[in-house]
Amino acid sequence: MASGPLRVGVIGANPSYGWSPRTHLPALSALPEFELTAVCTAHQETADASAKAFGAKMAFNDYREMVKHPDIDVVAVVVKVPQHYELTMAALNAGKHVYTEWPLGASLAQSEEMADLAKRQGLRTMIGLQGRRSAALLRMKELVAEGYVGEVVSATMTQFNGGVLTRTSDRTWQADVAAGANTLTITFGHAIDGVCNTLGEFAQVSSVVSTQVNQWLETDTGRTIDVTSPDNVLISGRLKSGAVASAHLAFVPHLGSKHGTEIYGRDGTLVLSNGSGTQFGNSQLFGAKAGDDQLKEIETNEPEWITDLGLTGPAMNVAKMWRDFGEAIANGTAVNPDFDAAVARHKLIAAIEKASATGVAQTL
Repeated sequence: MASGPLRVGVIGANPSYGWSPRTHLPALSALPEFELTAVCTAHQETADASAKAFGAKMAFNDYREMVKHPDIDVVAVVVKVPQHYELTMAALNAGKHVYTEWPLGASLAQSEEMADLAKRQGLRTMIGLQGRRSAALLRMKELVAEGYVGEVVSATMTQFNGGVLTRTSDRTWQADVAAGANTLTITFGHAIDGVCNTLGEFAQVSSVVSTQVNQWLETDTGRTIDVTSPDNVLISGRLKSGAVASAHLAFVPHLGSKHGTEIYGRDGTLVLSNGSGTQFGNSQLFGAKAGDDQLKEIETNEPEWITDLGLTGPAMNVAKMWRDFGEAIANGTAVNPDFDAAVARHKLIAAIEKASATGVAQTL
C-alpha cells in the first residue's frame, strides 16, 4: 500500500442516479485522507462520465480489472444486493480492504462467507449501516449509557413508508424475495440496527413477516408484477438486557408516517423521530426525566469537520463512516461496523424469518 491518501475504487458509480452520487462519490471527493482513484460501471461511457464528474483517475467497465489494479487500496461495492457476494469476494481475493453497502449478502450464508474470507486475508471491512453515525442516534446511545433513562424497561420502533402499490421497471427486480433486497432486509435492517446498536441485541424474538400487497404496477410499462418480497415486518421480544422491545415497519399504499424510536426507563424517556429513516440523517431527539410534564428537544450537533466539508444529507453519515474506516486501516484497529457486525444483523433477520414461518419464538 502506498503512503499518502488511501486509493479507492468504487463499483457502482453512475454519475446521475443511485446511492453513489448522493453519498460515496461526494464524500470520497471531499475527504483529504482518500483519493477517488477509480470508478466502475457496467458501461464504459458511464464510467468515463463518472470519472470526469468526480475527478477519478481511472474508469472501468469490468470490475475484475479494477479490483486487481495495483493502484487501488480499498474497494467500495455500491450495487444491487444480488451482486454484492461476487464483487465483494473478488475484491477480498485481490487483497483489497472493502466497504460494502447493506445488506452484505443476499443470505446469511453469503455474509458469513465474506466475513470469514476477510478475516483469513487479514483485511479491514466496513458494512454500510451508516445510521450508526447519525448524530441523534449517537446522542441517544450516549444518554442511555449515561443513565438518562435509568434502567431500560421497554422500547418500540415504528416506521411506515408510502408507495407499496407501484414501482418503475428498474426497481421491480426487488419483487422476488430470493434477491435479498426488500423491506425486511434493507429498510427494516437499517432501522432495527439503530435500536440494537443503542440498547443491545435481542435474546429472543417473535415475528410476523408478511406480503400484504402481492402485485406491483410498473408505472412506466403498465405491466403487473407478482411479488413475494415482504412489505410488513412486526417483531416483539426481549433484549439481552432484560428490556422488552417491539417494532413494526411497513411499506403502505399511500402516505406513511415518520420513523420513531421510543425508549422508556425507570428514570426517563427518549424519543427519536425522522421523516424517512435514521440512516439518511436529519433526526430529532426528545427527552423527559421523571417528573417532567412534556418531552423537550435535546440538542444534537454534527462534528465541525463534517460541516466544514460542505456535505449535506445522507453524504454526511457516509463520510463519517469513510473517515473511521480510513483511520482503522491506517492504524490497524477495529472497524465498527464491520462484516462481523453485518453477520450479526443477518442472524437476527434469519431468526425473524424463522419465527414468522414457524410461529415459534427464536432464541439468539
